[in-house]
Amino acid sequence: MPSNFHFPITAAAQAPNAPGRLSPEILRRGELELRYYAPKGNDPQTPHTRDEVYVVASGSGTFVCDGESADFQAGDALFVPAHVEHRFEAFTEDFAVWVMFYGPEGGELVD
Repeated sequence: MPSNFHFPITAAAQAPNAPGRLSPEILRRGELELRYYAPKGNDPQTPHTRDEVYVVASGSGTFVCDGESADFQAGDALFVPAHVEHRFEAFTEDFAVWVMFYGPEGGELVD
């Protein structure tokens, strides 16, 4: 990445996946981890140990989270609590998201 404050999508799309991961790490600062995720064909991910937010960079499809589903398109944001089953389905060929993991392992405690 060319700087520590600007993360062009073209550079993120060309970054190699981190070892053992389905996406490249673009930024890590404190508890924030920014990644770029663009699966092809199907979404094989499993639940994560931290809360996460997706921002759809391109494409559209259906997002399934904890047994519920919603259609999404570019510009939408999606939230997933830690340890919750989720996946992208029926997504277009140009589908890609920015993924932000944050907070402690196990997720944020919410009252």
